Amino acid sequence: MNLKDKVVVVTGAAQGIGEAIARRCAAEGAAIAVWDLDADAAKAKAAELSETCNVTASGWAVNVADSAAVNAAAAEVVAAFGRIDGLVNNAGIVADAQLKKMSEEQWDRVIGVNLKGVYNCTRAFVDTFLAQGSGSIVNISSVVGVYGNFGQTNYAAAKAGVLGMTKTWAKELGRKGVRSNAICPGFIATPILASMPENVLKSMESEVPLGRMGEPAEIAAVAAFLLSKDASYMNGAVLEVSGGLTI
Repeated sequence: MNLKDKVVVVTGAAQGIGEAIARRCAAEGAAIAVWDLDADAAKAKAAELSETCNVTASGWAVNVADSAAVNAAAAEVVAAFGRIDGLVNNAGIVADAQLKKMSEEQWDRVIGVNLKGVYNCTRAFVDTFLAQGSGSIVNISSVVGVYGNFGQTNYAAAKAGVLGMTKTWAKELGRKGVRSNAICPGFIATPILASMPENVLKSMESEVPLGRMGEPAEIAAVAAFLLSKDASYMNGAVLEVSGGLTI
């Protein structure tokens, strides 16, 4: 899965799954554009990747829900690197509540980041992809987007929408050399889950046939594969990486 001389943009890349994806791609030789809402964290992560992986990496503070900010950052990335070979739409948030208690603000915030954000970022880079006649889009969805989940109307709707966009872009862009695929993680040991009570985490683990949470690096390995030439005939695929959670 050699990504040497490729340029990859990863959103939400300062921690969790996004950080693991950025690190794996850098280890495979890619230049990395680290996008995150936290400016200091994005710059620090880019500096670390540059040093530890001996690649070019730069950090940008980007709110993916803000189309103007996304467009400006995308233009800067293309100007800085000259091209883009991979886009990993990973940035996401949660604001859980049962339907009867969910506020409009909770709905709008999650849809804005998790669904519109994926659209904004891909729309900002699509002209560059098409001009090159090549590129790989990897969208991080969720098993929740396929099967739903109690208390996550907004999150489930957004992640299901991401799958719809993934398949649509596969049809629209595939003939022009641009692939679009999605990953649906299950329970992954990220900072979001770390804040949950131990008994809740144990209960979640018990639902997984492998008997454990997934690691961000295990999602990163699949993302790096989809970005690479090894996945050159994969387009419109939805890969569930969940330890068998939904069996």
